[in-house]
Amino acid sequence: MGKVIAIANQKGGVGKTTTAINLSASLAILEKKVLLIDADPQANATSGYGFDLKKIENTIYECIVDRIDPETAILKTEVEKLELIPSHIDLVGAEIEMLKMPNREKVLKEVIAPLKEKYDFIIIDCSPSLGVITVNALTAADSVIIPVQCEYFALEGLGKLLNTVKLIQNKLNPELEIEGFLLTMYDSRLNLSNQVYEEVKRHFQNMVFNTIIQRNIKLSESQGYGKPIVLYDAASKGAVNHLNLAQEIIDRNTIPVSAN
Repeated sequence: MGKVIAIANQKGGVGKTTTAINLSASLAILEKKVLLIDADPQANATSGYGFDLKKIENTIYECIVDRIDPETAILKTEVEKLELIPSHIDLVGAEIEMLKMPNREKVLKEVIAPLKEKYDFIIIDCSPSLGVITVNALTAADSVIIPVQCEYFALEGLGKLLNTVKLIQNKLNPELEIEGFLLTMYDSRLNLSNQVYEEVKRHFQNMVFNTIIQRNIKLSESQGYGKPIVLYDAASKGAVNHLNLAQEIIDRNTIPVSAN
């Protein structure tokens, strides 16, 4: 049974999609079978794998709103063992259309349920909001990774996100856990980055990943080429960081190598 991990933070620009793209690829490189679900209307995780949004027929929108078979929306990526359910700008409208649905917070969970046996990990890239789609992702997930950018306002808004997580744990998904807080865009040359690291560690202690994602221009470049960093520049800091993160998650979850 695959583990479902949402990557969420309502604050934009903290590295959610970069993490989703590169963590998924790194898990696959480490021989795990992975499904990445792009649940952000901006569809950056989809274009970040080189897919032309205009040529995609079925997306997570059709899975949620029209209840199509999610198998028909799955795309193969360049990375062996990694598949993707893409997103589309139409997903913005799903927030409104879902308001009239029964059990609207659990629609994505129902979409994912028949897929869990096929994968070791299912990664959900959430939008920078705490709307219905993100609530769906957290309700469907076993755990959540919270990226935290190494900047002055790093902890701003985290309280609201943690309150949302607590509410979902109490009302919708009592099994939801925090997989960890992930420090992103870290620059060891800056006192600020070190101060943020110390502050986040002081607040959240063992809930902070040992792996830190360093600021790395190759990460931004790779998305422009529609490739994860492990395919674009496997020797870069960005690739090494994400492979280390993937290994840390594998070690935490001790999931055996998939037979397929």
